[in-house]
Amino acid sequence: MTRTSHPKKEIEQALKHAEANGWRIQVGASHAWGHMFCPYNDNTCRGGEYCMSPVWSTPKSSGNHARFLRRVIDNCTTHKAAP
Repeated sequence: MTRTSHPKKEIEQALKHAEANGWRIQVGASHAWGHMFCPYNDNTCRGGEYCMSPVWSTPKSSGNHARFLRRVIDNCTTHKAAP
């Protein structure tokens, strides 16, 4: 099933980058637009802190939020260690 697209184009591009790297996007949350879930969900990966990241619907700066999401995806230590 396809997900609904994010209203901010910068964040939508970051979400497509996440999906291309195996991350799961879940739309719908109490205060957030949705959440990104790491495909590895490893507790040793930076303490398991970044295995789930919220995706805000109306961040103060959509460009900064998109950069944050990309940084979370690209800095996954388990993904970097995978062959």
